[in-house]
Amino acid sequence: MTLPPSLAEIAHGIRHGRGLAHKRDIDAVIGRLGLGGRAAAVPLGDDCAAIPDGDGYLLLAIEGFMDGFVADDPYFAGFCGVMVNVSDIAAMGGRPIAVVDALWSRDQSHADPVLAGLRAGAETFGVPVVGGHSNTRNAGEHLAVAILGRAKRLLTSFDAMPGDSLVAAIDLRGRFRDPHPYWDAATGAPAERLRGDTAILAGIAEDGLAKAAKDISMAGLVGTALMLLECSRVGAAIRLDRIPRPEGIDLARWLTAFPSFGYLLSVSPSNVAPVLRRFTDRGIAASVIGGVDAGRIATVSDGTEEAVVWDFAASPLIGCGQET
Repeated sequence: MTLPPSLAEIAHGIRHGRGLAHKRDIDAVIGRLGLGGRAAAVPLGDDCAAIPDGDGYLLLAIEGFMDGFVADDPYFAGFCGVMVNVSDIAAMGGRPIAVVDALWSRDQSHADPVLAGLRAGAETFGVPVVGGHSNTRNAGEHLAVAILGRAKRLLTSFDAMPGDSLVAAIDLRGRFRDPHPYWDAATGAPAERLRGDTAILAGIAEDGLAKAAKDISMAGLVGTALMLLECSRVGAAIRLDRIPRPEGIDLARWLTAFPSFGYLLSVSPSNVAPVLRRFTDRGIAASVIGGVDAGRIATVSDGTEEAVVWDFAASPLIGCGQET
């Protein structure tokens, strides 16, 4: 009989996981491009670039997809081209406008399922594909998709405050697309419902119920929380036993999952109840999973033990949120 991993082993797995390792590459890229000290509406490190525009912001983001994923599950990769970009826009308190794609394939037969997924994603989320680049004479399959959106009021990675509650909201009505860590609660779900669900974040921002949020990425829930905390120059104690999780899914696996609908929000205690209701009223699991503090350390706990996941004072993660 295999024993479940200890809390220390879980913390070690988060620190050294592949998803978080990819996020660590951001630090070097920012340095090479000389972007660390550049003034912007929102500092670098957020889900989208926020460009002031009239009484709001234009939001611009792009996602590239692992070649193995595109080759193994081309339809879902195309669908994700829209879905994950819409999620990035929502995490900033915005609403999507349009996407463009860049697709390289060996031939048209390999491109077709990717394009079918891209079309399905665009139709599902009501976001048109307005242009892009294609090449069907390449050595393999590669996909990148960019999105434009707009926000009236921003949610950012830089506005979590000590004393806030850390809220996780995840749609558990899905399944893993084995062998990948993707929790799919979108394909097959009603399009109208999905559009309403992704609009929750914009409503929260516009109603002033929160200022900080991030969508759960390939870094997993705790890894995503680490990026939010680093950007805001705060710490947090995260309760693993309070994280919304599907029945029968192992905790260690769930912590590395990339859910199709999953967000973290830093919320003032006075606004927690209405924020939770915005999600639970639509059948989305949401709960307070920890508290934000003024320290620079992130810990995980199971209610009895505690383990340090990251000490930002000792080592940066993505290099954002540092004083310049």
